[in-house]
Amino acid sequence: MTEPSIFTRILNGEIPAEILGETDRLFALRDIAPQAPVHLLVVPKVADYRDVAELAAGDPSLLAEIVVFAKKLAADHTEDGDFRLVFNTGANAGQTVFHVHAHVLAGGLTEKSVGA
Repeated sequence: MTEPSIFTRILNGEIPAEILGETDRLFALRDIAPQAPVHLLVVPKVADYRDVAELAAGDPSLLAEIVVFAKKLAADHTEDGDFRLVFNTGANAGQTVFHVHAHVLAGGLTEKSVGA
């Protein structure tokens, strides 16, 4: 049995976090190591998918929900609603938590934030 991810532990109330929004299947919070002035995470409430490729194959409707929710978060947390949506897939691509999640980046993006 694998350990629950940090996101599962947040969702279960084991680790405190400010939840910025949620739906039946998703929740959002601020990244603890922001790469842009606005750096939010959109996380499925299920831990069934390690990365976006698994999610796209297993539940494309949930992937679509992530995109729609990211757009709403950007509208709520930025002046212009513009944002970048990033999924890291694999350790060599910068993924450190293997519970699929999207990074919503906005506001003064730099070269550094491209690989976030």
